[in-house]
Amino acid sequence: MDRLVQLFADIAKLWQGYGASYLTGMRNTLVLALIGTLIGCIIGFICGVLNTIPYTKRDSLAKRGVLGFIRGLVRVYVEVFRGTPMVLQAVFLYYGLPYFTNNTVRFTDIWSAAILVVSINTGAYMAESVRGGIISIDPGQAEGAKAIGMNHWQTMTNVILPQALRNILPQIGNNFIINVKDTSVMFIIGFPDFFAAHRAAVGASYLYFPSATVEMAAYLTMTLVASFLLRWVEKRLDGADSYELVNADPLVMTAGTYSHPHKGSPTDEYSKEFRENLKNAMKNRNFDKRGER
Repeated sequence: MDRLVQLFADIAKLWQGYGASYLTGMRNTLVLALIGTLIGCIIGFICGVLNTIPYTKRDSLAKRGVLGFIRGLVRVYVEVFRGTPMVLQAVFLYYGLPYFTNNTVRFTDIWSAAILVVSINTGAYMAESVRGGIISIDPGQAEGAKAIGMNHWQTMTNVILPQALRNILPQIGNNFIINVKDTSVMFIIGFPDFFAAHRAAVGASYLYFPSATVEMAAYLTMTLVASFLLRWVEKRLDGADSYELVNADPLVMTAGTYSHPHKGSPTDEYSKEFRENLKNAMKNRNFDKRGER
C-alpha cells in the first residue's frame, strides 16, 4: 500500500512539472497518427486499385506488360515496408538520404519526415486490405456494371469501392490505433511525440516507472476513445437494424395495381367496380347448351 501511495505521489509530481509536455506530446501523437493514416489510406487505395486491374491473354502485350510491371512494383513496395520495422524505415529515410547524397537531400522539417514514414508504412498495409476488400465483392456486380456500359474506372468508383470501403473500415480503424502506438518510435529522429515527452521527463527526474505508468494510461485512454468512435462510425454506416415498409400513396403504384380512392382496384372483390363488372359479364354471357353437353 505504501508503494502505491508513493507511486501516485510521484505521478502527481511528474504531472505538476511535465504535464504540459505530456499533453503536447499526446496532441502531436494523435495528429501524426491521424494524418499518417489518412495519407496511408489514399496510398493503399491507389495501390489496391492498380493491383486489381484485370487483364487477360487476349489483351495487347503492351497492356499486359505495363500492368505486370505495376503489380510487381506494388508487390515490392508492400513486402519491403510490411517486412521491416517502422523505426528502421525512419532511420533509413531521415538519415539515409543525407548519407547517400552528401547532405544535398535532407529533411528540414521533422514533421514532414515523420508523416512520410507513417504514411508509407500504413499504405503498405492498406494496399493488401484494399485488395482483399475489392476481391471480396461479388464478381457479378462488376459484370453487371460492364454490361450497362461502365468502364473499369466507373465500375470501381461507383460500384466496387463504396462496398469495399465498408468492408475494410475496421482495418482502417485498426491501422489508426496501431499508428497511435507505433508513432512512439519517431523519437529516433527527434519527433516530439508522447514517448519523447516521457523520455525527457525520465531524463530530468529519474522517475522511470511512474512516468511509464502515465504513458501507459494515456496511450490506453487514446486507443479506447478511438475504438469507441470507430465503432460508432461503423454503426452509423450500417443503418437501422430493422426497416418498416413505406405506405405508398395509392395513386402512385405500379401498373396493374392502381386503386381508385373511391372505387378500389379492378381486382378487389369487395369493390363496387369489381361487382358491377362481374354482374355485366354474367348477363352478357351466351351459354351454349350443346357445348355444355
